[in-house]
Amino acid sequence: MDGKDAAAILMQGAVQAGKVPGIAIAAGGREEAGFAAGFGVRRLGAPEAMAPDTVVWIASMTKAITATAAMRLVEAGRLALDAPAAEAVPALGAVQVLEGFDDAGRPRLRAPKRPVTLRHLLTHTSGFGYDMWSGELGRYRKATGTPAVTTCRDAALGLPLLFDPGEGWTYGIGIDWVGKMVEAASGERLGAHLDRTLFAPLGMADTAFRLRDDMRARLAPVHARAADGSLAPIALEVEQDPEFEMGGGGLYSTARDYLAFARMILNGGRHGRDRLLKPETVAEMARDQIGPLSVTPMKTAAPAATNDVDFFPGLPCGWGLSFLVNRKTTPEGRSAGGLAWAGLANTYYWIDHGRGTAGVFLTQVMPFFDAKAVGLFRAFEARMNGL
Repeated sequence: MDGKDAAAILMQGAVQAGKVPGIAIAAGGREEAGFAAGFGVRRLGAPEAMAPDTVVWIASMTKAITATAAMRLVEAGRLALDAPAAEAVPALGAVQVLEGFDDAGRPRLRAPKRPVTLRHLLTHTSGFGYDMWSGELGRYRKATGTPAVTTCRDAALGLPLLFDPGEGWTYGIGIDWVGKMVEAASGERLGAHLDRTLFAPLGMADTAFRLRDDMRARLAPVHARAADGSLAPIALEVEQDPEFEMGGGGLYSTARDYLAFARMILNGGRHGRDRLLKPETVAEMARDQIGPLSVTPMKTAAPAATNDVDFFPGLPCGWGLSFLVNRKTTPEGRSAGGLAWAGLANTYYWIDHGRGTAGVFLTQVMPFFDAKAVGLFRAFEARMNGL
């Protein structure tokens, strides 16, 4: 039995057992277009099947796409990795570091020791965080009335840094600021720039910030898992008339579309006869950028949104521009130096330059890092690796 058949049996069994409502998967190689398949239903209680062209919110899987757009502009000399990011987006020059709160509950802020750079933003070493993994940022938002990033209001990006740039790693809103830098350097709205420079060349016709009518007709809603393990669909949709298009988490896409992007990275920036990035640029994106720092487990401060997150307990990981990088071979057989990340509604992907494979796993379940979904993603990759 090949990996595709083994994965199909696994996924079909999972949806029949009610582990998740529906799953879309896709996998391919450098020259092999591979396959895409769907299992289960888009929405519990409804008959529409999950399929390779089912549209889902990919959330933070958006980050690698925004990073790719930024690196194309670095290649063109319109952005620089290590220059102050405020040269492109002046508002980043006013960012401050949160040192705590005074007796009245007001934030105590100071200037950072050095400017934030594009490299800091792409590697999550800028100091920007997310309040769902930072109680301090949740307290700051409450004290200041700062809106949530999911409102897509410009004021939502007005968060302070949790540490001086370059002195730590924490997962956060940095790539939303990268989206602003892409807009400043290109003179285009982020979605329009991505569509022209990446989605059209890659044939990603169903990837966008705004849902077209035909995309909405194929949309799988997000389901929330209750404490007893049951699932129910919820009304959750990315703001469709945003002040800023959320480069860190706003895209909708499909398994088939995202595999095209992942295979382009796998192929060193090449898609068919077209070259979207130089090989040396992809190599830099795939390089672990944060040593001697390491990616640290993400402890939830918002259990309704996310569980605790640790992709490879006991296995050291770094970060590229902008990918999780496993520093040793994983239990699923991913080569050392493999690339991966995920999205809040339990969407996941991997890109393994060592094995020459890429894979995409999409559900629509919250909270993030759902044990059943993560287990299926891991098992999918293991099956594709013959394990």
